[in-house]
Amino acid sequence: MRVRRRKDHLHGREAAEAAATAALKVAAEEVAKPPPDESAAAFFDVDNTMMAGASIFYFARGLAARDFFDSRDLLKFGWQHISYRVRGLEDPNGMRDAREAALAFVAGRNVTDIVRYGEEIYDERMAQQIYSGTHALAQQHLDAGQRVWLVTATPVELASIVARRLNLTGALGTVSEVADGCYTGRLVGEPLHGPAKGAAVQALAEREGLDLARCWAYSDSINDLPMLSLVGHPVAINPDPDLRAVARERGWLIKDFRTARKAARIGIPTAAGLGALGGGVAAGMALRRRYGGT
Repeated sequence: MRVRRRKDHLHGREAAEAAATAALKVAAEEVAKPPPDESAAAFFDVDNTMMAGASIFYFARGLAARDFFDSRDLLKFGWQHISYRVRGLEDPNGMRDAREAALAFVAGRNVTDIVRYGEEIYDERMAQQIYSGTHALAQQHLDAGQRVWLVTATPVELASIVARRLNLTGALGTVSEVADGCYTGRLVGEPLHGPAKGAAVQALAEREGLDLARCWAYSDSINDLPMLSLVGHPVAINPDPDLRAVARERGWLIKDFRTARKAARIGIPTAAGLGALGGGVAAGMALRRRYGGT
């Protein structure tokens, strides 16, 4: 059984490179034969770009429905997730604390079981959240003979499920340490977020002979500026205010596929949704840091 070893005490550039290396190792197992247009590709963020809301949130709701968490665990992480979604800003300390606590929840869990749950939950909860406009953009790249990758802080297992369901090339996501087929509760490197995303895309381009000047990248978040700035064709999809400002300043294409209905659905949650929201962070950050996005 494959074992993914943790690199402890990595910071800054080293942490980003470790996350990128781990992501590429997993992605290497999924690469199909080269497409007709071998030097161009498109890179899509997942949360709020390909999908309305956070993929890990939907996954956690599905796990909660399967009694993966108890109500105390769900409520413990609920407020952090609500704060992130309402304010649209990440609190590094809060995100780190939620990640570390959530990783403990999946420690000892069998990877095969988690992937099976992920496939079921995608069909139950996530498929209907895919933005048809973003999906159509991805399909245009595929039709042009280009590779299309998801690049996300979401756990790589979950990100890979989304990629498979959408018939994309593959996914780069956050990688967790696995030993004897089970999660250890630790990461390999750091989450695939911010600079780590840029490092992963750069490494993938070098490995597959991509011309980044001919590549496209799509994201909703200013945190993905390192990835967007690498390619010749950056696109802001459903952008947050900071990314919208940067996109306008730099003359980048901006597309918004949000509707009033979906905006309401991913906005301030009702009291009845607090428990499920907590699950979104608990499983989400656990898996998200192990794999599959910011």
